[in-house]
Amino acid sequence: MSAVARLRLRVTASAESILRSGHPWLFADSIREKNREGDVGELAVVYDRRDQFLGVGLYDPVSPIRVRMLHVGKPQTIDREWWSTRLEQAVARRRDLFDAQKKDPGVIGKRGVPTAPTSAPEAIEDVDEQTTGFRWLNGESDGWPGLVLDRYDTTLVLKLYTAAWLPRLSEVLEMIHQSLNPERVVLRLSRNIESTAAERFKRNDGEIVYGSPVREPVIFLESGLRFEADVLKGQKTGFFLDQRENRRKVRSLAAGRTVLNAFSFTGGFSVYAADGGATSVTDLDISSHALAGAKRNFALNKSRLKISACDHETVKADALEWLGGNANRNFDLIVLDPPSFAKREDEKSRAIGAYTRLASLGIGRLRPGGILVACSCSAHVNAGEFFDAVRKAARASKRRFRELETTGHAADHPATFREAEYLKAIYLTFIPQ
Repeated sequence: MSAVARLRLRVTASAESILRSGHPWLFADSIREKNREGDVGELAVVYDRRDQFLGVGLYDPVSPIRVRMLHVGKPQTIDREWWSTRLEQAVARRRDLFDAQKKDPGVIGKRGVPTAPTSAPEAIEDVDEQTTGFRWLNGESDGWPGLVLDRYDTTLVLKLYTAAWLPRLSEVLEMIHQSLNPERVVLRLSRNIESTAAERFKRNDGEIVYGSPVREPVIFLESGLRFEADVLKGQKTGFFLDQRENRRKVRSLAAGRTVLNAFSFTGGFSVYAADGGATSVTDLDISSHALAGAKRNFALNKSRLKISACDHETVKADALEWLGGNANRNFDLIVLDPPSFAKREDEKSRAIGAYTRLASLGIGRLRPGGILVACSCSAHVNAGEFFDAVRKAARASKRRFRELETTGHAADHPATFREAEYLKAIYLTFIPQ
């Protein structure tokens, strides 16, 4: 019986240019012809109009993103060694990210406490002894399209956004174990692939695919602070690791201030603000479950003097309604970190207007000399559009203000193409009249 021929695709002229420019997605409507039907997860070889090798990627027959490119350029052999090298490159990029005092490599013990160095050839290393929660792999921007790998102390969370990884899951887990030696790996699945994963591959969201069970939130360190991550059912992979650098900036601005954290979720910004010397912190969120998590995160850090001295309040309410209806509540520092206002491109205009309105409401609750921190995670609203929306609100307030800075992605969340650029924040201070 003859072997099945390699899946070969030919693409449009515009797709050739896009792929050669470094974009990692090949859409279904850009494929001119193929030699046969492809199966989910197999390698597809892409050829240009002259029948010359263009690149290779992972094929998904039901996704609009038909191929997630792995390599463009001269032909390469995509084998276990190739994958292992790519994993090690991503890990190496993170070893010096946080510019903190390093310690000897060793397996990280429970609750973020380092154990004695191990003799194992490969083990999880602390890139920062004060931070045991960060991203090892960030999808396309690290050369692992549609896959992210987050660390929470000794637990790793592997999240898949395409079914193309499911046939390779065992191989991926073997490489993760060899390179990082975690205590466990939790599988998380994007909603759009959950049914395929369950029906065809017998895999489920929140499944422990390697190591011992976990029945409670995982505790990890970030900048010396302790947080819990719901790795089995929580949003994203259990915590918003991407906001770490903005949380650190808020800590540096919080001394002596009253702080409002709107759309607070489990209070990450709030714990940092309290640790920075805020006199009081108010968590505002519509979810009682999220606010309960915020209380637990404060309790985890009560041994820190500034946090124990900070008044912590939780308010369950719609943030927009509360900001618009509580004229007697004013603050010295307000963080606005809402969920995405634009899930699709056709929601962009409405989202920009919503960001302006939200910023206006926040500014209305700021005392003279106060600081506004406005964030967006909407990929369909670019950084310039978001910053302009917030500046528009600031100008409309008729208050004097100064822009402190704007920020984007943290270094462990690189964004190498436009669609990957979702996170941005702007810091404004309002000058007393």
